[in-house]
Amino acid sequence: MDCKRCLLEELSRQAFQNIYAYIDSIPEEQKVPKKVYRERLEKCKSCSQLIQGMCSLCGCFVEVRAAKKRSDCPNIPKNWERYIDGENPAS
Repeated sequence: MDCKRCLLEELSRQAFQNIYAYIDSIPEEQKVPKKVYRERLEKCKSCSQLIQGMCSLCGCFVEVRAAKKRSDCPNIPKNWERYIDGENPAS
């Protein structure tokens, strides 16, 4: 049985290694801090729009979207906002 509200890492990291390679290749200045990344993913995991690692609203892999400072949640209301250095890092 497939997990509906799982992240890719919980499904099969091996099968999605190219996505993790992409995340690893994002320049550090474009990534959120690890703590913010984990907080974003926790919010995604509690969202009914998460289906097998993808957001059903926009079709993104949430682990990629959550890693980027310039990304925000496509849900209304948003579960998390864009990250601006020094401003509301936990939102």
